[in-house]
Amino acid sequence: MADAHAEAQFYASARGAVAARLLRERLAEFWPDLTGQAVLGIGYPLPYLRLWRESAARCIAVIPAQTGVARWPAGSPNLTCTAEEDALPLPDLSFDRVLLVHGLETAENARRLLREIWRVLKDDGRLLIVAPNRTGPWAYLESTPFGHGQPYSSGQLGRLLAGALFRVERRDTALHLPPSRRRMVLRGAMLLERAGRKVTPGLAGVSLTEAVKDVYAAMPRRAVPRRRLVPAEAM
Repeated sequence: MADAHAEAQFYASARGAVAARLLRERLAEFWPDLTGQAVLGIGYPLPYLRLWRESAARCIAVIPAQTGVARWPAGSPNLTCTAEEDALPLPDLSFDRVLLVHGLETAENARRLLREIWRVLKDDGRLLIVAPNRTGPWAYLESTPFGHGQPYSSGQLGRLLAGALFRVERRDTALHLPPSRRRMVLRGAMLLERAGRKVTPGLAGVSLTEAVKDVYAAMPRRAVPRRRLVPAEAM
């Protein structure tokens, strides 16, 4: 399992900076403006929460206790805390948006983590998951945070979300460039990313899945009144 220190080192590298930039572009397409909203990042979301920190009413990060401690943002009051993934120290219905990145694939119990997110998310809130793609090369390279834990196919992720009372609304992919440290690859990252999206979409490094709370699925159905059976000969 990657820890917070290793993840910080990755994003401080040239390859990590390129990966973060490409992924932020896709995240910004999902949520271009979160002005006045409460945003929660879970896992290791620190390179991505900067998209909304200035405009959001609240923007905090929760890092699972088993991965270590990280401070964010630098030079400002700390907006991160550590917590058990199945016991978030947050009130019910308190966030408009939840970003889960570097969290689902390494969770000790993914379903319980998603149920905790369901609890703290407002009824009209949205969850955005970044998860390693099972068929992409990034999921099998342990020198990056995407190469740790359980990668997912879109079908597996959809079933997991449905079991946790979420409904998938939108999907996308990112990190189509090879997970290389070579300068030539990193310099041509934008071109490689665009080409990969068109030519080999199934080999993306990560999948992005936006889901909403399936509130109606959580409501108990009204009991159907039993009908008395009447023998046919009595009719």
